[in-house]
Amino acid sequence: MKREFVEWLAARDGVAHTSVAAIAGFGPRVIAAAVAAGDVERVRRSWIVTPGCFAPRKLAASLGGRATCVTAAEGLGLWVPKNEHTHVWVPSTASRVGGTAIRLHRAVPPVPVPRTDPLEPPINVLFHVARCLPHADALAVWESALRTRKVDADILRAVRWRSTRASRFARVATHLSDSGLETHFRELMLTIGVSVRQQVWIDGHPVDSLIGEYLAVQIDGFAFHQSPADRRRDLRQDARLILRGYTVLRFDYLQTLFEPQDVIDTIRAAMAQGLHLAPFPRR
Repeated sequence: MKREFVEWLAARDGVAHTSVAAIAGFGPRVIAAAVAAGDVERVRRSWIVTPGCFAPRKLAASLGGRATCVTAAEGLGLWVPKNEHTHVWVPSTASRVGGTAIRLHRAVPPVPVPRTDPLEPPINVLFHVARCLPHADALAVWESALRTRKVDADILRAVRWRSTRASRFARVATHLSDSGLETHFRELMLTIGVSVRQQVWIDGHPVDSLIGEYLAVQIDGFAFHQSPADRRRDLRQDARLILRGYTVLRFDYLQTLFEPQDVIDTIRAAMAQGLHLAPFPRR
């Protein structure tokens, strides 16, 4: 019975409330035996976890809450900005919780979840992201959720968010950004009144962003181009675009997130030279 219990707990992402375990047929004696054998850890009177449980989820259980916001988004495989805190939802009545490395969320999200459920639904994750992060970061997480099909755009628009920012994101977020960096670039351009088309296919290959007709912008993620093959692929694509009359600009992770003014100045200089327009009449 103990082995079955450990396997059951592992299948539930390594965390469960003891009341849920009891409903599944695992009573206090079985749980106590698993704890004594070191196969299970009791992090709170009514919460148990496996030794390999996702650390933020374990921390959230120890507080009687759920991992949420960017912490849960990262667990879902979404693009997230750098973050030094573990984000945890706790009930509004919770007390004596917190710490310098913990960011608490107490707002009531759209999807009702029993307190005995340790997992935050994606819609609730996006709700807390919208309320917590800066605009561009939050929108990037939302678009990552759409791109990876963790959520559906029609459902997001129909949700009663009880949050002005979440409602706006539900209207404007798209699935076109391949990464959060592309969302950041698009939003950055909007601040200076420049319209960007995303994922435009040219010569059988997608261009991250196209300004006007002939200014192609490629955004290189933090982990991109670690191999010579990746670099050669990008060089071939740039060459194809240039030979077809396009101007190609590339910005990396650090430029996009931490040197936005340089990116703006470069785009404005290119547009001032008319590089976004057709370089010569097309037949």
